[in-house]
Amino acid sequence: MVEWTGKPAYQQVAEQLRRRIAAGEFSTAGKLPSLAEIQGAYGVTVTVARAAIRQLNSDGLVVTHQGKGAFLTSGSTEAAKLASPEGALADLQDQVDSLRAEVAALRDRVSHLEGDRNSG
Repeated sequence: MVEWTGKPAYQQVAEQLRRRIAAGEFSTAGKLPSLAEIQGAYGVTVTVARAAIRQLNSDGLVVTHQGKGAFLTSGSTEAAKLASPEGALADLQDQVDSLRAEVAALRDRVSHLEGDRNSG
């Protein structure tokens, strides 16, 4: 599943796992697939699978426990969303929409206050 893109294989696997984390795929169990499952799913070596998990760990998305696996950290789903350009853009769009609503509400209040002042 890893393709020749010029990017190291572990980064490609880490990005795909990050997308799955952002989509909430692991949020119920909180546990990522095992190294063997990652190897099988992405057609990579155990070294690449370990490096991908290490990358997610250094990004603060997972913690690892010797012999038990990799587990999501609190807030990892949101952090993973923001780590991707698409997620960051969606978050910015949400913030812009929220700001627009706040500005519209403030305009209404100012208009209402000016109307009260002019009529009194």
